[in-house]
Amino acid sequence: MSISKASLQRLYLELDEEMRGAFDRSLPFEEYLFDRFERARSLSAGKGSSIHHLSYIYGKVQIGSDTWVGPMTLLDGSGGLEIGDNCSISAGVHLYTHDTVKKRLTRGQVGGEKAPIKIGSNCYIGPQTVIASGVTLGDFCIVGANSFVSQSFPSHSVIMGTPARLRGCVRFDAVGTPTMEWLPKDDAEQTVKALESRVQELEQRIAAIEKVQH
Repeated sequence: MSISKASLQRLYLELDEEMRGAFDRSLPFEEYLFDRFERARSLSAGKGSSIHHLSYIYGKVQIGSDTWVGPMTLLDGSGGLEIGDNCSISAGVHLYTHDTVKKRLTRGQVGGEKAPIKIGSNCYIGPQTVIASGVTLGDFCIVGANSFVSQSFPSHSVIMGTPARLRGCVRFDAVGTPTMEWLPKDDAEQTVKALESRVQELEQRIAAIEKVQH
């Protein structure tokens, strides 16, 4: 049985209207045809996890329970990739467990290199983040959007930047409410500010000397 383009268009509009009415969102046609929870189950993810249809997954990827993998993500498990329970892998996140840098630099004489990535439980990986091979993140970590993570960080770390650096810690109060405790500005920033202050002071002294000479 052939299906006309008009029929597919009508089906999409009906499904889109239903989605907007129920959840106030509009999605690509593929997301209406394939269930993200069923996809997660087919990939042996834990109970309650979901993987958007627009996510690219290579190799063996181990995903715990109640973890959300967003759209336009790339999960490279060729070198071993493990994601814990209750994590958010935001839209556009790329996790690479292999690279071909040395292969290209040696004109193919050296093969690609692989190293596993391990992300603990209760972690938030911000949109457009790239995590390189060999990185381990502990539990309760937060990674800011647009970060490049090329080294490992312990549990409760708040990291961001390119390359990503430790910016704070996740703390919990007596009733379990989480807060972010920011670290003091690093020595480099303090040094720059001190130098800027010193330059301004010298400029003022030069201006005073020139005023006396004239």
